Amino acid sequence: MSKTTMELVELIDKIPTEPAKDGEFLLPELMAIAVSHEVRNDDIVFAGTGLPMVGIMTANFLHAPKATLIYESGICDGKTIHTPMSVGDQRAANMASSLGGLVDTFGYFLQQGFVSLGFLGGAAIDKYGGVNVTSIGDYYSPQNRFTGTGGNPDIACMARRTAYIIIQEKRRFVEMNDFVSTPGWWCWDFKSNPKNPKWVPKKEVWKNTPFVDCGPVAVVTNMGVYRFDNDGIIYLETVHPGVTIDKVKENCGFDLNVSKVKGETPRPSYKDLFVLREFVDPELLFMPSKPDYTAAVMDIINK
Repeated sequence: MSKTTMELVELIDKIPTEPAKDGEFLLPELMAIAVSHEVRNDDIVFAGTGLPMVGIMTANFLHAPKATLIYESGICDGKTIHTPMSVGDQRAANMASSLGGLVDTFGYFLQQGFVSLGFLGGAAIDKYGGVNVTSIGDYYSPQNRFTGTGGNPDIACMARRTAYIIIQEKRRFVEMNDFVSTPGWWCWDFKSNPKNPKWVPKKEVWKNTPFVDCGPVAVVTNMGVYRFDNDGIIYLETVHPGVTIDKVKENCGFDLNVSKVKGETPRPSYKDLFVLREFVDPELLFMPSKPDYTAAVMDIINK
């Protein structure tokens, strides 16, 4: 597409907002746009590498232009044109309000309670919203050892809301994690009984702290969108187009609550897809490919 960035910007509001049809969008595009809807215009968002970055940038372009994005590398409020390769990519620093370091992002923004939304991933998640990014099996003799937590537990425990993007498989959607890297709405209570801790609601352990109400609010997978009930238990809210509830349950390692399903996850609009493909990830760093636009959309682009 031989158009300048400014010419593409002028096209955004001309692209139809009607939902795309099956076959006109990719599953990762649907996931990124679905999680972008978690962003509010007044949010301060702490995002991890990958689809979380794609989600917040999509939100910045479409419905949350005033949302502030920070990365753990120390970049605050960058106006990135294209998705950076990682949180340390200098493209993330374009027109940033400040360039600091870990002490600034974690010690100031996060620990002082300014972050309203965390965007994260994980290797496995349990039905309480706890995430494992450490190891599978016995900790001292694991079947698999992962790269580690990074800032995952800090962000998820101190951001007022957290949204996860995770690939759903039965082995990754579990009753309880082998290792709790990041607690969800339930956790081990080591404080009351260090030698024989109990598994209790996090609010019992974290009461009288500024972060007692912080925790996961949404999980977006390749099969659906999930929320948490008042007891801190995950439930299925919507299924992605073409996915059945039975298929979701087959890929879940516990008895999933499907009584609150509202229907299908809304399909991305043609405008959503245009922004994602032309501005957010045109280099296909995180999207697998770039499908062709419909003839109607191409007519608008080529005028």
